[in-house]
Amino acid sequence: MLDAFTDEFAAMQGWLFEHAVEPAVFHLGLSGYLEDAFDATGWLLVGLIQIAILLAIIGPLQRWRPVDAVTDRAAIRTDILYTLLHRLGLFPLAMFFALQPFFDGVVGPMRTAGWSGWQLDAILPGVTDIPWVSFLLYLVVLDFIDYWIHRGQHGLRWWWSLHALHHSQRQMTMWSDNRNHLLDDALRDCIIVVVAQLIGVAPGQFIALVAITQLSESLQHANLRLSFGAIGERLWISPRFHRLHHSVGIGHESSSDPVVSQRLGGHNFGVLLPWWDVLFGTANFEMDRYDPTGIRDQVEPDAQGRLRNYGSGFWAQQWLGLMRLAGRG
Repeated sequence: MLDAFTDEFAAMQGWLFEHAVEPAVFHLGLSGYLEDAFDATGWLLVGLIQIAILLAIIGPLQRWRPVDAVTDRAAIRTDILYTLLHRLGLFPLAMFFALQPFFDGVVGPMRTAGWSGWQLDAILPGVTDIPWVSFLLYLVVLDFIDYWIHRGQHGLRWWWSLHALHHSQRQMTMWSDNRNHLLDDALRDCIIVVVAQLIGVAPGQFIALVAITQLSESLQHANLRLSFGAIGERLWISPRFHRLHHSVGIGHESSSDPVVSQRLGGHNFGVLLPWWDVLFGTANFEMDRYDPTGIRDQVEPDAQGRLRNYGSGFWAQQWLGLMRLAGRG
């Protein structure tokens, strides 16, 4: 089944490249980048499929059982811009050109020297060389890495100064997943890409892993009153489980007590699997909780009566994130 999907995807990627991307590349005089453009076409195709699923499936689910009434459409439009930048390949493409020299300079010589990394699909020859088995293995390993990245985003104050943008959305919808500071995304993606290369994830598998992760995260952020039940909540992260992570004073603080609320911490850091939250004591499975989302300093004034401003548009949000990182915001 996985092989059939891969073949079908490759055929669609080839068609899209031949009929749309390749002519544009030649027209722009960038024929030296044909191979890179073909790779970018894969990300573009994944993004188009994801957008179609968002509009056809997750969107109607939001309208069926919304948690909140839609009151801030401007914020949602900004989130849509973030989603288009990420899902249609623009951000991955920029990341490729910016970081490929680093990967070539570090990973390339290691492979040339004969070190092939920790090839996970060779753990149990005859079993892990089955495509769907190795795919699930990669998914679990990368999700484990993602859990600890997420812990770092909440536990390290400098990283939180960037990641806080993601949590500043008080009108959560299926578009909110990609509302991130670009530097925050770059740091996370660098770690994931390096680990994926070291453990032997093939390019086609990596695209599929990213697509599944992103679609699941879109569902998790949806304005949707939905849990997976007592058992399902412990197998895969639901919108209810993840909304608690975004809830003011609950999900991303070490305590709901305002006196100690500045201590970073929280609950429900898992990206796909809640197993890591259970294993490391950060899970909160309180059912039927759909609290307001955002950050405490957005809604509770400080001693001087001020509320923190996280910005109302893309460029303002990016600039204010840099100011927080520099200790000036």
